[in-house]
Amino acid sequence: MHSPAIVADKYREQGRRLTPQRKLLFALMHGNETHPTAEGLFAVASKRMPGISLRTVYQTLDELSAMGEIQLMHCDGEAVRFDSNVEEHHHAVCAETGELFDVYVDNINSLRAQLPAGFEVENVSIVFHGRLAEKKSKSPARPQTVRAKTTKRAPRRTSRGSNK
Repeated sequence: MHSPAIVADKYREQGRRLTPQRKLLFALMHGNETHPTAEGLFAVASKRMPGISLRTVYQTLDELSAMGEIQLMHCDGEAVRFDSNVEEHHHAVCAETGELFDVYVDNINSLRAQLPAGFEVENVSIVFHGRLAEKKSKSPARPQTVRAKTTKRAPRRTSRGSNK
């Protein structure tokens, strides 16, 4: 996501109404690595600006997505998450905490998947499921983004659907 000032300029250029609530949401999403839900973002925004509406949060997130400033993330039928990282990347989810992390997959184009005949891939989204290893030190620091090595196996398909 671009800086809040650049997003504000783009917003105005598109004839959208720029309000203090939207400016706050731009600031909260800029560089946000937590992949918040709309409700989670609303809770944080409400503490800083009492009276902001959940509708404003949803509408602003939808507009930011339409502008290409953020990505919507559907993961295992859970609530939609919003990602300010618009670079090509994938995710890892901790089964214990539900935390999401950005993952960069090397050589993604070398993956070979066995797809139904005539199936055309429009986009690829890989989600690694697991648990964070316990750390011996009790550092509160968030784990760094990791790069995953690809294997020759195609991603496993599951019967779980998503809300796409």
